[in-house]
Amino acid sequence: MKIRILGAGPAGLYFAALMKRLNPSHDIAIFDRSARDATWGFGVVFSDRALEFLRGDDEALYQYLTPHLENWPNITIVHNDTAIPIAGNGFASIGRLELLTLLYDYVEQLGVKLHFEVEITTLNQVGDADLVVGANGAFSCIRSANEDRFGTTTDWRLNKFIWYGSTKAFDSLTLTFRETDLGVFCAHHYRYGPDRSTFLVEVENATWQRAGFEAMSPSDTIRHCERVFAPDLSGHRIISNNSQWRRFPAIWNERWSFDNVVLLGDALRTAHFSIGSGTRLAMEDSVALFKAFREVGAEDVPGALALFQQERMPPMRKIWEAANASLRWYEDMDRLVRTLSPVELAYSYMTRTGRVDHAEVTRRDPKLAAAYEALHPEVLA
Repeated sequence: MKIRILGAGPAGLYFAALMKRLNPSHDIAIFDRSARDATWGFGVVFSDRALEFLRGDDEALYQYLTPHLENWPNITIVHNDTAIPIAGNGFASIGRLELLTLLYDYVEQLGVKLHFEVEITTLNQVGDADLVVGANGAFSCIRSANEDRFGTTTDWRLNKFIWYGSTKAFDSLTLTFRETDLGVFCAHHYRYGPDRSTFLVEVENATWQRAGFEAMSPSDTIRHCERVFAPDLSGHRIISNNSQWRRFPAIWNERWSFDNVVLLGDALRTAHFSIGSGTRLAMEDSVALFKAFREVGAEDVPGALALFQQERMPPMRKIWEAANASLRWYEDMDRLVRTLSPVELAYSYMTRTGRVDHAEVTRRDPKLAAAYEALHPEVLA
């Protein structure tokens, strides 16, 4: 089987590995427009649940990656100067470039060909192939050129965010909310190495406008964010990797394939970074597509692509809808921070997607549940 994959991210790399292990004779090549050592962002996270899924599907890859992960058992919500640790929420993280480099080596050892700094914008450039996989991110040119065939919708959300890093290694995945005279600033931060952390800053659009970020230089933007989060950075610096203010595109496709072309990962749908499931979803897409081919056979591409969407759609849609509920919660963060106590904010965060109820909060963190019950005894009714 001749497989051509556009995009050397986790989705494309992992699908290539699975298919090559299934049948070493498959001719698999991956094309990416970036250099081998280039990446945007800083670290990526996996929840404990995501790692359990990975271990269940691929023990060998789980064992290959886990020595490189940073781990912590809790998350923390910071409401101005009050920190509320929340138990029962384990996460692991790794630098995005380190993860990709490990996966590059992994697939090349299996015989997959990697081609970097190759710009492919049309299907004609791919040439003959039995299967073409569009795994080239949220702004996939293959999807963009065929939106009518995929049934694509893109909902550009309201908040602004900028993806930074920091030289401070934080103890846990932390959401820090700080009130200023311009509005609430939120930092999503977690370490991905012994001396590095992701430090993503998010604000409501009105706050972004009042701060004058549109006309502010990159260095002045960093200095402004460092002043807001000075109590949290403890003298450490914010670092940039071509960091720019963005709005989040909530992308969905009603049809995941046409002819011999299929989408995976962020090209297929985006999940807001606040639930930390983007990489997990991408790799689970790859597993589902691989299983579809394993079941129907490599010679039945239409059957495999139909089975992929049929089996993968229900669980993926649940996570996608939870991610959208989460992003809407952040779009209301100014009101939430100003009207809720630290305990109430932490509880609201835990229950924001509708997938965690009071019983589940009690199971994960009895202390948080008890503190909330003291403020809201009606929850026990």
